Amino acid sequence: MNAESDAHFWDRTSRRYARSNIADRTGYERTLDRTRRLLKPQGRVLELGCGTGTTALRLANCVQSYLATDISPGMIAIAEERHAAVAIPGLSFRVATTETLAPDMGFDVVLGFNYLHLVRDLPGTLDRIHGLLAAGGLFVSKTPCIGDMNPLLGYGVLPVMRALRLAPYAGVFRAAELKERIAAAGFVILAMESHAARGEDRRPYIVARKS
Repeated sequence: MNAESDAHFWDRTSRRYARSNIADRTGYERTLDRTRRLLKPQGRVLELGCGTGTTALRLANCVQSYLATDISPGMIAIAEERHAAVAIPGLSFRVATTETLAPDMGFDVVLGFNYLHLVRDLPGTLDRIHGLLAAGGLFVSKTPCIGDMNPLLGYGVLPVMRALRLAPYAGVFRAAELKERIAAAGFVILAMESHAARGEDRRPYIVARKS
């Protein structure tokens, strides 16, 4: 499987994904509230892996411009349907990846929620995110760290599901490794938080500044 097959997977599942419920609603709201405090009215924001646009539609009113992107045309089609129902000036959706976006776009904030574990080239993606940010810009992420979960999931269940085309690519890494990767890409880690409402949180919320 490759990036194209990942896109096809999300296209096939986009309608079902759009109907699914957020598992930890309280934790999600904490993430939104924390992120809003980082945004500025005149800011330019890029969201990577926006899915069906749920987060973009909640945050775009906080900034001047908000570009929400995803690898899946099916996901973006649903996001645009939702946007048409609640038009928000400054918000736009696009099928794109860090590879297809022009470098040096000078965003003030880049967001990646439930995103980094799905990219096939984590170091390269982080380098490109660094290049998309303006000087001093922020990269904000919240990523499932599968390496900190049950080993059977990352090294047993997921490979089998991918082989059967029942799951997209998912990288297996620990939170400590993710933090090191982000720092190696030229970022200063400002915060690493847990937003889960219950139980152990294996999806650290990280705020990093471009150095």
